[in-house]
Amino acid sequence: MGEFTTTIENRLDQAYKGLQEARTTGDDFLADTLSAEIEDLRRIADDNGVSIQHC
Repeated sequence: MGEFTTTIENRLDQAYKGLQEARTTGDDFLADTLSAEIEDLRRIADDNGVSIQHC
């Protein structure tokens, strides 16, 4: 696995964990921000042919 793929996956892992915590604590702004980051990371991965295993 390349460094790019590893970086994308690590950032997605962090974003998904943060999103779960934001939802748990009721922080809607943070949840929206992290959702947008996840969408961006998934788009970047897709644009570069990186297969992502997350939901």
